[in-house]
Amino acid sequence: MALQRVLAVDDEPFNLEIIEEILEDLDFELRTACSGPECLGMLEDFDPQVVLLDVSMPNMNGYEVCRKIKSNPETSHIVVMFVSARGSVEERMEGYAVGAEDYIVKPFGQSELTSKLIKLGQMLLEKDILEQQVEDATSTAFSAMATSSEMGQIVNYIEHIGNIDNIPDLAAALINCMANFGLSCNVEVRTDTQNMHFASSGVCSPIVLELFEILKSKGRLHEFTSRILVNYDYISALVLNMPEGDADKHGRIRDHICFIVSVTEQQLLAIQTRNELRQQQQNLNGAIAMINSKFKGLISLLDNNRKQNEAVFRGLQEQFEHRIPTMGLDEDQELYIYNHVDEAIQKSVARQEAVMQVKAAFAEIETDLAALSHKVDEK
Repeated sequence: MALQRVLAVDDEPFNLEIIEEILEDLDFELRTACSGPECLGMLEDFDPQVVLLDVSMPNMNGYEVCRKIKSNPETSHIVVMFVSARGSVEERMEGYAVGAEDYIVKPFGQSELTSKLIKLGQMLLEKDILEQQVEDATSTAFSAMATSSEMGQIVNYIEHIGNIDNIPDLAAALINCMANFGLSCNVEVRTDTQNMHFASSGVCSPIVLELFEILKSKGRLHEFTSRILVNYDYISALVLNMPEGDADKHGRIRDHICFIVSVTEQQLLAIQTRNELRQQQQNLNGAIAMINSKFKGLISLLDNNRKQNEAVFRGLQEQFEHRIPTMGLDEDQELYIYNHVDEAIQKSVARQEAVMQVKAAFAEIETDLAALSHKVDEK
């Protein structure tokens, strides 16, 4: 802020008149006081930026006045420039010791006083700029610290929900994450078969359920009073107590909420996908077990048939070998019968080899199914 208000303090009215003449052309308001107590009494109402303070005054000298100005937190910011007829090094050092910013020795010329005030005005401007920079830097630092802490909460949440494998636990984690930001919320999770509701208070009120139903297809974000509703395809979150009075924090928290709900929905989809894969795996395992059982039953049936055929042909062969010699057949007839019996036995042996091939084929199929089941388990 530019120099606008100056208070001159001197027990000699003539000295005050000189100061008024010197400063009458400058663009700021000048007021005067004739004593230390009068000066101190004017500080609150006038709020001068600079006090031109005479050192040698009765009852309360300039050093005492300066001490009181600088010791009061309400007035310590005021710039004090001593005006004195004595300008020794000791006196100047005493002036600096009580907190004064400048010192001018009487008599002084117009240019000297004007130059000093202009420099003090520049100092005030630079001081204001520096204070604003410090304030901005402090605000930025606190905002960065807050953001860093909030992002830490979000990172922890993302790491945590990666291990969650069911919807109720996922909703509880979302509500707890919101609570870490000081937020109370209601959550709706939509699946193909049902809508599930969760709340910080334990249960969603009827009006909240209506809001979820009405607004779930009306856009991503809805803000009203201190509440905000965030919609995604499968999750909606209604926050009941958004921060007020701090626009930056409000906007930051709003962005965090959108991101958190988005991440939660992705984990919900991952949970649903894993559940579907588990169901597919169970179905596949059941199918494999059924096929395996049928294969084994069929192999057993084929094997039994082979054994029965083998026993039948063996018995038939024994009967022929026992009965043919007693039937009075000639050699050609006996040979004809034996050849046909041997041919039938050879065909039976061929069927046995076919059964072994079927067994081998079934074994390969069983191995392939086991490998397929193992791949699905890995997914």
